[in-house]
Amino acid sequence: MPSSDNSLPSFDKSTQPIQSRAVYKPPVYYQVTIGLLKPLYRLQVWRRSHKRDNYQQEVEQRFGKRYPAPPVPNAKVKPNATANENGNLKESNGKKVIWCHAVSLGETNTVAPLLDALLAKGYQIWLTNTTQTGYARGASRFADDIAQGRLSHSYVPVDSPAVIETFLGHVQPVAALFVETELWANILTKLSEHHIPSVLVNGRLSASSFKSYQKIGAVSASMMKNLSLIIAQDNESAKRFRQLGAHSAQIRVAGSLKWVINTPKPKNDNNNDDNIKTAEIINDGADLDLDLGIADRPIWVAASTHSGEEEIVLSWQQQILSNPLLANSLLIIVPRHPERFDEVAELIEKSGLAMARRSAEDAISANTQVYLADSMGELMRWYALADVALVGGSLVDIGGHNPVEPASVATPVLMGAYTQSCQSVVDKLASVGALYQPNNVFYSAISANGQVSQPLLQPHRSESKQSSSDDDDNLLYQQLKYWLSHLSLAKQAGRAGAAMTEQQQAVLHRQLSMIEGVIEQYAQPSFEQDLSQDVN
Repeated sequence: MPSSDNSLPSFDKSTQPIQSRAVYKPPVYYQVTIGLLKPLYRLQVWRRSHKRDNYQQEVEQRFGKRYPAPPVPNAKVKPNATANENGNLKESNGKKVIWCHAVSLGETNTVAPLLDALLAKGYQIWLTNTTQTGYARGASRFADDIAQGRLSHSYVPVDSPAVIETFLGHVQPVAALFVETELWANILTKLSEHHIPSVLVNGRLSASSFKSYQKIGAVSASMMKNLSLIIAQDNESAKRFRQLGAHSAQIRVAGSLKWVINTPKPKNDNNNDDNIKTAEIINDGADLDLDLGIADRPIWVAASTHSGEEEIVLSWQQQILSNPLLANSLLIIVPRHPERFDEVAELIEKSGLAMARRSAEDAISANTQVYLADSMGELMRWYALADVALVGGSLVDIGGHNPVEPASVATPVLMGAYTQSCQSVVDKLASVGALYQPNNVFYSAISANGQVSQPLLQPHRSESKQSSSDDDDNLLYQQLKYWLSHLSLAKQAGRAGAAMTEQQQAVLHRQLSMIEGVIEQYAQPSFEQDLSQDVN
């Protein structure tokens, strides 16, 4: 069951002090394994990226050889004369740098509004990523902040004590934030040694991830105990963190940051739909040189797709086009990873559907049946343009990407069975009819009079066997066809999603307050004097 907002505990540092101040070192076997794997990891980086221009930069940053300059302190912040007497790395030279690690594209997008809020409060940010896709997104999303010196950006250091020591000495953070799940034992140990608070923000622990962490129980326990605060998305994740060794006083439940995104204005509801679609794509991206062959056309987008998903959506588009009432429908495909752009283009060509490509600056004509949006940073434009959105990573076992993005611009959402990365968000959107997922027991359809009702395509049940993938795909196709054939109902479902998104915006303030509370608590002299001895 998704947690209710009313049940979310509030954070009060005066009544809920941080319990653990000791340093919990990971077992020796972990440290030995990490040391042995360093050369292999460097080889992996080389294989993945040696043909790219930034290979040398990535290797230097991952192994502590060279970093960009730290962020520039806010002019309003008075610099300290000296560092703390105990050698603590935080707040030296007047800096208020917060290190934030976001693994890849999804985590970077999720945490971006929180980083915006921290920047607005006068903090500087050091952002790290693991994947090249995440790094590219961080560089583009925060380009202005990087240019103005408020934010520095690098790849994450490998989990080696010596490398981490070098990284922390250069960055000198007052706190470290880790987004959703990825944690490293040596990094957390070093942060504890330097008395730098570490916070898991938007923490999520699925059942499968929980089982993986259980297999390395001693390592997981050290990480849980070294974390200063775990801000969980939901009660189930909070329970699993406790079972791994976190103390209840370390954990808060605050909802998901996936609800908080920078949203364009929702679709206008007047009757001039052709002008609306034209205005949306022009106003949301003036550089999109598209022939306006989209008037009177139902449009759906398959976004953040992975291998195995494009074949399915192309099959659906062929079926949609065979319907005389939907013969002019347009499918926009947005692959998740840029290295797959050409691969997806080949799939579209083999399907026999008429294609136009964003990268080739092809115009969308009346004959275009599939538009390949092979570009980065434009996803929200396609969501705003579409009548229906399929969110990828859900037809195959990836975990599902963020459905709040299309919902925020009043576009109804389709998702497959694999939504373990965002299930609580999926359930809430389904409960108001804004998102359709086969066999989701929370789903309620929107009727012609705008009322939430029982599902249109399936029985509403609390327990059921998992249907086969083919059955799920057929149900999704039927819902897609229904929404494209009944655009007024699709718009009502979309508006319900936009309203739900608006209601959930308080999660940003909750997580921000918790983070600042921990930073303030660690800065108190009484806290420094009460530090426990290291625990081996």
